[in-house]
Amino acid sequence: MVNITQKSSTLRKAVAQATVRVSKPETIQAIVHRKVPKGDVFEFARAAGLFGVKRTSDMIPDCHPLPVEYTSITFELKEMEIEISVEVHTIYKTGVEVEAMHGASVTALTIYDMLKPIDKGVEIRDIKLLEKTGGKSDLKNKQFPELKAAVVVCSDSVHGGKSEDHSGKAIIARLDQIGIETIKYETLPDEVEAIAQAAKTLSTAAHQLLIFTGGTGLSPRDVTPDAILPLLDRPIEGIMETARRYGQERMPYAMLSRGVAGFIGETLVLTLPGSTNGALETMDALFPQILHLFKINKGQKH
Repeated sequence: MVNITQKSSTLRKAVAQATVRVSKPETIQAIVHRKVPKGDVFEFARAAGLFGVKRTSDMIPDCHPLPVEYTSITFELKEMEIEISVEVHTIYKTGVEVEAMHGASVTALTIYDMLKPIDKGVEIRDIKLLEKTGGKSDLKNKQFPELKAAVVVCSDSVHGGKSEDHSGKAIIARLDQIGIETIKYETLPDEVEAIAQAAKTLSTAAHQLLIFTGGTGLSPRDVTPDAILPLLDRPIEGIMETARRYGQERMPYAMLSRGVAGFIGETLVLTLPGSTNGALETMDALFPQILHLFKINKGQKH
């Protein structure tokens, strides 16, 4: 199975379609008037389709078991066709497009099985996905060339040349993946005045995004939040609440992070952990969905 542990649970939806074509008009009439010998075609097919949606992971080896929050199976009769529509919702880490298509397939097969005694020419056509929403895939094709970033590493050892920076470079690489250019990169000692001065200097029109990494823990030298919090014009507590909740699901010490976030002027400032894993987990928790803030900040509608 594909590793989805880095993903966040979000509302995900999918709609799939399948078509069953009959070979004679009498078959459609038999369905409408409930004259099919095996029973009510739509009721049996709907029940089978629901089972198909729920048991997708039992049949498709690489599909993850997931909670199915909602399923709708509807039918539209045309002259010689039955059009099946299956809509599935979940709140989970991965999408439900295969569940929707599997449900449509099982529904179509059930209709085929019920109709073949009275129509030897019945056939299944065009099982396909019509729509899927939810998760980061909604944003994966969007680029953000208008956003420029600055990344600041807060670490006595890195600034003093005693150790190499990994977290800052990992953040820059992750930003590059979503089309955000980092135009400023620097290291600082764990000093309140130095960090605060950097925040003031870099919170300009040149940088829409300012990310500090390091100094968010509880050791005596971890002072990044203390330097940044007084400077925030609009703190946004929910950002780091989200990051801590995401991290806590993956390791037991994420609750100890004191990271803060918010706007200094028009620049969004984030304070991430200094460990590479902690920094990347925070990026996974927040990006790219956090970038919606820039539309809100400009007064644009959702």
